[in-house]
Amino acid sequence: MSTTTPAGPPIALSDPGSARSTRDRILDAATELFYAHGIRAISADKIIERAGITKVTFYRHFRTKDALVLAYLERQAAWERDTLGWLRESAGDDAEALRRFAAAVGAVTCKPGFRGCAFINAAAEYADPDGPVRKVVAEHRAWYRELFATMLGRLGVTDTAQAADELMMLRDGAMVSGSLDEPSRVGDALERAIFAIVDAGRATRTID
Repeated sequence: MSTTTPAGPPIALSDPGSARSTRDRILDAATELFYAHGIRAISADKIIERAGITKVTFYRHFRTKDALVLAYLERQAAWERDTLGWLRESAGDDAEALRRFAAAVGAVTCKPGFRGCAFINAAAEYADPDGPVRKVVAEHRAWYRELFATMLGRLGVTDTAQAADELMMLRDGAMVSGSLDEPSRVGDALERAIFAIVDAGRATRTID
């Protein structure tokens, strides 16, 4: 399900296309380098060298490095959204989709070169909450919460907003844990925690 390099970002399970344009090649190089080494540690010159292009070509596609950083995050967001859409479609129901989501996170954390969530990493490097990078991160996280809330509602959970926040924290914790601790345990632990929240949300509805 993934055509990214082993050091590529997490949950990038869809292929943006086999024909690589120059812009794609630049983004491919940036994705590999930003994710492996951190955004601020990588200069435009390093990306130009990795992509095998000239400076003129680079700046024709991206006027600044910051513009490339935003494109990198936006492409990663699109990959993750496509992945969740694919999981839901292939699973047939939201309970199975959440199980497959947990398994996918677990599988990604076991990949060589895994360094956690690309968005958490980017947020750590860009402290300004009103800056463009943090805005892309916030928009993507809001999308996750909205999707989780929809899925949880279909599973009978009453307070979907609260439960979605809890699932988001679980997802974040799984990504961090997978980069620091024993990654092989992440998927199973995440699935158990997700369905504990689902069961608790359903129990609240039953009591009410």
